[in-house]
Amino acid sequence: MLLLLVLLLFSSLQLSATAIDTLALGHSLPWNETLVSEGGNFELGFFSPGNSSKHYVGIWYKKIPKQTVVWVANRENPIVNPSTSRFMLSTHGELLLLTTPSDTLLWSSNASSRSPPLATVATLQDDGNLVVRRSNATSSRSDDVAWQSFDHPTDTWLPGARLGYDKGAGVHSFLTSWTDAENPAPGAFTMEIDALGRPKFDLFASGGGGGGARSRYWTTGLWDGEVFANVPEMRSGYFAGFPYARNGTVNFFTYRDRTTKMGEGNFMLDVNGQMRRRQWGGAVGKWILFCSEPHDTCDVIGSCGPFGLCSNTTSPACQCPAGFAPRSEQQWKLGNTASGCVRRSLLECPKDAFLDLPYAVQLPSGSSEAAGVRNDRDCQRSCLKDCSCTAYVYDGTKCSMWKGELANLRALSTDPGIAGAVLHLRVARSEVPSSPRAHSWKKSMVILGSVVAAVVLLLASLVIGVSVAVLLRRRRGKGKVTAVQGPLLLFDYNAVRTATRNFSEKLGSGSFGTVYRGALPDATPVAVKKLDGFRQGEKQFRAEVVTLGVIHHVNLVRLRGFCSEGNKRALVYDYMANGSLDSYLFKTGVSDNAKVLSWGQRYVVALGVARGLAYLHEKCRECIIHCDIKPENILLGDDMGAKLADFGMAKLVGHDFSRVLTTMRGTLGYLAPEWLAGAPVTAKADVYSFGLLLFEIVSGRRNNAPTEKGGYGTYFPVHAAVSLHDGDVVGLLDERLAKDADVEELERVCRVACWCIQDEEGDRPTMGLVVQQLEGVADVALPPIPSRLHMLAMANAGAGGVAQDEFYSENTSTSKIATGEV
Repeated sequence: MLLLLVLLLFSSLQLSATAIDTLALGHSLPWNETLVSEGGNFELGFFSPGNSSKHYVGIWYKKIPKQTVVWVANRENPIVNPSTSRFMLSTHGELLLLTTPSDTLLWSSNASSRSPPLATVATLQDDGNLVVRRSNATSSRSDDVAWQSFDHPTDTWLPGARLGYDKGAGVHSFLTSWTDAENPAPGAFTMEIDALGRPKFDLFASGGGGGGARSRYWTTGLWDGEVFANVPEMRSGYFAGFPYARNGTVNFFTYRDRTTKMGEGNFMLDVNGQMRRRQWGGAVGKWILFCSEPHDTCDVIGSCGPFGLCSNTTSPACQCPAGFAPRSEQQWKLGNTASGCVRRSLLECPKDAFLDLPYAVQLPSGSSEAAGVRNDRDCQRSCLKDCSCTAYVYDGTKCSMWKGELANLRALSTDPGIAGAVLHLRVARSEVPSSPRAHSWKKSMVILGSVVAAVVLLLASLVIGVSVAVLLRRRRGKGKVTAVQGPLLLFDYNAVRTATRNFSEKLGSGSFGTVYRGALPDATPVAVKKLDGFRQGEKQFRAEVVTLGVIHHVNLVRLRGFCSEGNKRALVYDYMANGSLDSYLFKTGVSDNAKVLSWGQRYVVALGVARGLAYLHEKCRECIIHCDIKPENILLGDDMGAKLADFGMAKLVGHDFSRVLTTMRGTLGYLAPEWLAGAPVTAKADVYSFGLLLFEIVSGRRNNAPTEKGGYGTYFPVHAAVSLHDGDVVGLLDERLAKDADVEELERVCRVACWCIQDEEGDRPTMGLVVQQLEGVADVALPPIPSRLHMLAMANAGAGGVAQDEFYSENTSTSKIATGEV
């Protein structure tokens, strides 16, 4: 008898410890218990986000230690005291969230029936879908489903869920962002399928532009059967498929993920309005972000709110101008900056003043022009007299004024003193610093001396400029060449045409234009890059070129001069007779063995590029990020030394990195992950690209090049990282070198390359340290395999023992995400 009691007690304890995944008809889920899906992937229960005191019913990943909620029931009606609440499947087959007293209804699935079958159950499935079925609980037929959470997503799109509409079933599924990191109430941003039935998604901001109207700020572009036009990241290989259904009443997408091999993944509409594709990296214990759409946070309408200033070169992207502060400090801390900024001090019209933004900004829409204004002072007075005027700009010809709150302010440059119109924001007079006292006699003399010196320098420059122009001009009618600063020359367009013989000898083309061979009037050979589509103001363009013209380094291609006549712009460089590095590394099919660099030459090239980048990053007055490191931009001098070309081009497009990304689509294989994640791009992005370049210098092949057998082999950085840990680096060497290399140097290069392509910027070395490591001055420890590459290796291991080459041949694009080539 005692034994029987023990067995009964043990059975009851075991039963209570067993997780349940189903609610039966009329049963409740207490606040301190949860449902767990059969395979243990997802959990449903009461939760409190972050440090919030409010509670909700939601679904989250069970196996991920950092609670990540993917669905919320009562988004708009939080629970104050969870112990008095219960989540239940009512006798009418309807999911309810009730709280006492009086069983107040906080949420309902609105799927009741007068007499549902007794077999009706609510089950949390292993794909994260909470399903109410009114028949056999084990049936998977769609017509058994009375309600499912997949039809009512919140901010997360899980694999297998449909996003779109099914008019026949009365389903319209779309995503809505959380208000902030601790408040799942619907936020300002939504992702919806095209209302006209076209195969695409759009992102909308409510109240965008400062008004109440809904504004579209990004679109996926049309689906072509494989990818959306504006989402090349879909070629990343982290989707097993992307089925699409469309007819007169149906228009929706779903997708499948490689969850069995790659871990948990999803799409999430962030509180800042970006759609994020992320994957859980179990090996590194964190979410790995693969891409954000739109890439540039500043493309999200209203993301920084009224008077908020957005910049894609700062972190966080949203800032408040001088004289302003966040409207809600708490919301800004939690990632929601859509509430914008307010003035620190109240206005006292007409006794107010103005603060100038110290950098170029994209002017907001909705301005009005003041008549009869002749200068900046008159423009300021006109705005000051109108108490509804909040800002003004005088561009030298007209006075533009804005009324009310300014939305979508965007910094085009964070460099002080950039030429262009200045935006003046109205603030209380107390916010404007008092004018300094009169200069002392000594200070005045110093200023006078500076002015005299400047005049003398100007006169000297003019004399030199005239002399150089006279020497360089052969005869009239062939264009004009003048000295600008030091040896830098200014060409008019006729002079450029003459130098290139009307652009007759094309050397190549790149991200920003086409390169032609030419000659100066004194017969010095040059390479002329004819720039395409530059929208930057002429004054700013000239200022940036002059800055680049004074940069000289043995490993940088020298800028000789430039042309700037309206939209006709060109850069004139020294001519490099030996061409670019790609023609020496990669087989061209014609005289493949004619241009094979020895290992010693490759090592010198790698060190030269590193020194050039270190100079741009650390030795110039301001850090210059190259943004387009690839073999085609590395030219070889007479001694086969490396000279980096196209440096400073990102500055010349006015820091519009989103445009740079668009024009660099052809070389996405060299981009760092932060480009695709929409994060601010720093010099460490160049470090990442340099690491990928090193791998190509070692192997003599593109990182994702086809193998000899056809198709794609293993993505080379994956193979290199694994081989480095296995102690086999000789096998990585270009086969044309027949293993003729210094093994110590080879291993050092591979170690440096692997450190350079680490996922996190902070884990990558600076280019200064890279130079020391390549020179052998600093040691290089064995680097960890980068997380993304580690996940690819995990995928390979989960493919059932498929050989690496065979696996990656089947999953070509999977490997590309590691470098951003998507």
